[in-house]
Amino acid sequence: MTPENMRKVVDLCNQISNITYENLTKIIRLEQTGSATGARKLDDSDQNDIDSWMGGGTCFSMTWHLYQALTDMGFKPRLVMGHKRKERNIHCALILPDPDQLGVRNSEFGVNSSFLNPNSEFLLDPGYLIFDPLQMPLPQPFGTGEAFFPLSPNCVRLVRPTLESMELWTGGAGAPMKLRFEYPVEGVSVEEFKHHWNESFYREMMTYPVLNRLDREKGIQYYYQKGNLVVRNATGSKMTKIDPADRVQTLSDIFKLSPAIIEQALQILEKKH
Repeated sequence: MTPENMRKVVDLCNQISNITYENLTKIIRLEQTGSATGARKLDDSDQNDIDSWMGGGTCFSMTWHLYQALTDMGFKPRLVMGHKRKERNIHCALILPDPDQLGVRNSEFGVNSSFLNPNSEFLLDPGYLIFDPLQMPLPQPFGTGEAFFPLSPNCVRLVRPTLESMELWTGGAGAPMKLRFEYPVEGVSVEEFKHHWNESFYREMMTYPVLNRLDREKGIQYYYQKGNLVVRNATGSKMTKIDPADRVQTLSDIFKLSPAIIEQALQILEKKH
């Protein structure tokens, strides 16, 4: 990829790197509309004017926003779904081919030559708070089969067992690397992506608050789920339980969300339990 194109991609990633992963607005939209399709269409990232999107969201919101932005910039990103063990299509990300390699055929292998160029494709996974374009490795014998990225506080390893698939592994502070997701690299259509987006409104993770934010400058990750706050940095992680009386203000301060949004989502969840 040319330095100019890479700079455009990196600048875009930097612009969204302060976004909070959160399912609170998703919970509110589903309650307001009563249907996944209606809730998805209310999502700011699903609107035409993506430049006005300034909020948070789950992997679907972030990935769709990035997909639209890159497409508007002239790139041809692919939407890909992530599988975890027996759970299918529970995560999503983007694969960005090098525009200089698109459309070139390799007669010997019978595949797009972008698969065989070590600089040709990049993984973009904002829903997992990875705001760096990660150069995808080639499987053996075309390449090493894996690539390591010492990000902070979580390092990342991409493993490419075949041309058709790739694995995302992460770890940090001496902890062993864990397999997070497996991506079929061919990707899915916009229609299939939105179908899985709709299905995500009814998954188990929508029954409790999930918030995740990365402070890239300080190398600190904040993660909240089911009353527990985990703070992770380069030296390790610490978990604390947030008192219910302090929950709204504490979450607002840490995750940069409106107290009104937090309180509204928590009330919806409390009514359902």
